[in-house]
Amino acid sequence: MTGVAIHVENLTKRFGALDAVVGATFTAGPGRVTGFLGPNGAGKSTTLRMLLGLIRPDAGTALFDGVPYRGLAFPAGTVGAVLDIAAAHPATTARAHLRTCCALGGHPPERVGKVIELVELDRFADRRVGGYSTGMRQRLALATALLGNPETLVLDEPSNGLDPSGIVWLRSFLREFAASGGTVLISSHALSELQNTIDDVVLLDRGRIAWTGELSELVATGNTLEEAFLSLTTRVGVK
Repeated sequence: MTGVAIHVENLTKRFGALDAVVGATFTAGPGRVTGFLGPNGAGKSTTLRMLLGLIRPDAGTALFDGVPYRGLAFPAGTVGAVLDIAAAHPATTARAHLRTCCALGGHPPERVGKVIELVELDRFADRRVGGYSTGMRQRLALATALLGNPETLVLDEPSNGLDPSGIVWLRSFLREFAASGGTVLISSHALSELQNTIDDVVLLDRGRIAWTGELSELVATGNTLEEAFLSLTTRVGVK
C-alpha cells in the first residue's frame, strides 16, 4: 500500500461572526498515525468536513496528494472516512447494509466478506443493526469506510462505545494499517489510549493550530499526552 499524504494549508471557515477555523496548516503522512486533537468546539469536525468536501472553506486548501477530495478520480478507493456512527437501517443486517454500499460504490462484491473479517464483525454480520451496541455500530462504520480498500483513513472518535478489548483491537488495526504504508488521521478525546496509538499530533484550539509535530517531541519533557494537551489549550470547550 502507498498512502496518500494529507496537506492542509491556511484552511479557514467562518460562520457569521464565529471564526470556526482560522489558518489551519498541517500534514498527515503515509506510514503514520496522526492524532487530530482539541477541546470541544475547537473546530475539529469543521476541519474534517472541509477536508472531505462536505463544507466549502472560505480560504485555504485541504488536499490528498495535491488533489481536493471532490477532485479524486476514485474517492472511496483513496479515502475511507468515519465521521458518524453507521446510519444503517435498523431492520437490515450488517451484511445487507455492506452489500448495498458496495453496489452503490462500485466495489467488488467480495469486499463485503473481507471488511467483515477485518473489523471482526463475523459473529454479528447477519444480525439486525437495530440490536447493535454502540461499539458494534462503530465497527460497522469502519467496515463501510474500508469497502473501497482505501489508502488513507480519516476517523472521528472511532473508539466511542468500544469496550477495552475493542479499543486494543482498534489500536492494533490502525498501527498495522499505517505499517503497511497507509495514512491515518484520527480525532479522539481518549488521550491516554491515543498516546499508545499515534505517531504525530495536530492540536487545534479555538480554531487555530496550537501545536503540530511528533508525539515524542510533545511528551519529551516527561508529560503525558493529556498533560501536554491541557497545558496548550483553553481547557474549556463549547459543544
